Amino acid sequence: MDGGGGQYGADGFSAEGGLRGTQRQGTVAPIPIAIPTFVGDDPGLAADVAHVVMADLERTGLFQPLDQASFLENIRDVNALPRFPDWRQIGAEALTVGRVTRGDDGRLSAEFRLWDVATGKQLAGQRFTVGGQNWRRLAHLVADQVYERLTGEVGYFDTRVVFVDETGSREKRVKRLAIMDQDGENVRLLTQGQELVLTPRFNPAANEIAFMAYTKDQPQVFLMNLETGKREMVGEFPGMTFAPRFSPDGQRVVMSLQSGSDSNIFEMDLRSRQPRQLTGAGSLDTSPSYAPDGRQIVFESDREGTQQIYVMNSDGSNARRISMGQGRYSTPVWSPRGDYIAFTKLLAGRFLIGVMRPDGSGERILTEGYHNEGPTWAPNGRVLMFFREGRGDGAGPRIYSVDLTGYNERVVKTPSFASDPAWSSLLN
Repeated sequence: MDGGGGQYGADGFSAEGGLRGTQRQGTVAPIPIAIPTFVGDDPGLAADVAHVVMADLERTGLFQPLDQASFLENIRDVNALPRFPDWRQIGAEALTVGRVTRGDDGRLSAEFRLWDVATGKQLAGQRFTVGGQNWRRLAHLVADQVYERLTGEVGYFDTRVVFVDETGSREKRVKRLAIMDQDGENVRLLTQGQELVLTPRFNPAANEIAFMAYTKDQPQVFLMNLETGKREMVGEFPGMTFAPRFSPDGQRVVMSLQSGSDSNIFEMDLRSRQPRQLTGAGSLDTSPSYAPDGRQIVFESDREGTQQIYVMNSDGSNARRISMGQGRYSTPVWSPRGDYIAFTKLLAGRFLIGVMRPDGSGERILTEGYHNEGPTWAPNGRVLMFFREGRGDGAGPRIYSVDLTGYNERVVKTPSFASDPAWSSLLN
């Protein structure tokens, strides 16, 4: 399982039912979990891997990693049965132990075991192998398995986020495409700032992104292969082009093209490069996003006077408005699970990030601020990232994450200002 993707080898140990944590509306009592420093030939590296596992789990708000200084047992052998009374005494409900080794070929492996402290049962155990420089990914893979066994939800730590890196003054802002791990680490620039770049989006089925770039003041849509860095233009479009997104199978993109004072939604087959117009209501139709089954598209439109959210079939038929609250709605994006649509809402001068069901019911605001925009979903559909613009001359946009309860909001630290995040699928 090397850096950019591919299958991983996993040797399964016994995995029985047991401890579960749940994510619900409202506050969540986090699970007290003990994660001792991992063992290994390189103690520093093993400690670093364990620290990233702890950090991943703590950021979810669903876990409370216990202070290692309180531990009564010193784990030396991950295959030995832990002294469960010692772990119960310090209040641990779950225990994760691990070992990190480096093979003769330079590749790194991590073996871990997850225990239910109350019952003494092993809940999970696996071994992962990655390229020699990719130790942080090793930690994310372990954290994903712990998260899944204790919450019943698929993890989201072994993922990346593409975004717009912003430097310079507000009047002369340089915008570059960049990519990072979901925790803000391993930032790498994809463009060098010679052109204005906007709205990067991941292909859910391949290691590539779509984005907009202004070349000679003309907006164009490009595809970029993230392994090779090569890019190709999707097509020549007259007028303005907005917000391309991939279909779930990665074979099509849907975007908004401006014609005169109107903008309409078009779908393009990436094999034939033939565009197909989906809307033509004499309005501003933009920000399209596919449902995870590809059968429907959500978009924003001012066809009834103000920006609202609509859902239509993927062939453009049966468009119907689903947003019925006060305010103006924009940037809708369908959850990978299909159960919610996230959106930005402008109400009484406030920018809100919220979710609603695909029929418009159950609208819930998760966060608000001076200028919030651009929600993007984690692949498990339980966490969102977005960007928030600060106030004042020296302010700029920062990326934040928030879960579906709205109670666990965190800043995602980046080297400079950052906007317009887009979350990848799981790398494995």
